[in-house]
Amino acid sequence: MHPLTEPDIRASFVNCTKGEAKRLPIPKPLEATPWPDLDYLGWIDQGSPEHAYLVTSWNDRTVGITLRTPPKGAKSAIRTSVCALCLTTHSSTGVTLFTARKAGTAGRQGNTRGTYICSDLACSLYLRGKRRPEIVQPSETLSMDEKILRVRVNLDRFLDGLMAESPA
Repeated sequence: MHPLTEPDIRASFVNCTKGEAKRLPIPKPLEATPWPDLDYLGWIDQGSPEHAYLVTSWNDRTVGITLRTPPKGAKSAIRTSVCALCLTTHSSTGVTLFTARKAGTAGRQGNTRGTYICSDLACSLYLRGKRRPEIVQPSETLSMDEKILRVRVNLDRFLDGLMAESPA
């Protein structure tokens, strides 16, 4: 991912108002971000952990989305789960359902889309071996480039659904 500035990040959000984008927390310092190791920039709001943010390249432009997680009181009976983006296997707390309000009219009507993503939004670091999940992973024969492409394809699919208008 190419380095972004705070104004780039704030201007990229498509599923919130400009005022909301202006007020949301930006990870600091951006200069310390490992840009070459990222397929997207994702972070959790430390002051409000049910809010998260993801910024990436989509259709030749930078797109940011606001995400929500279920209330922390919701318990899961699942022992292991798999991230829908990077396919990293985690214990039950390592993957979270993130939902996002759709962009445009569909979002203003309350339509959302969700997917299961690594709880710390560190898919890029897991697939590159920069961060280790808590459980042993199944072996894969894909090259690193193929794994990166898989994350991009899965993320683009999710974003395609967020950006699509709902049928009338």
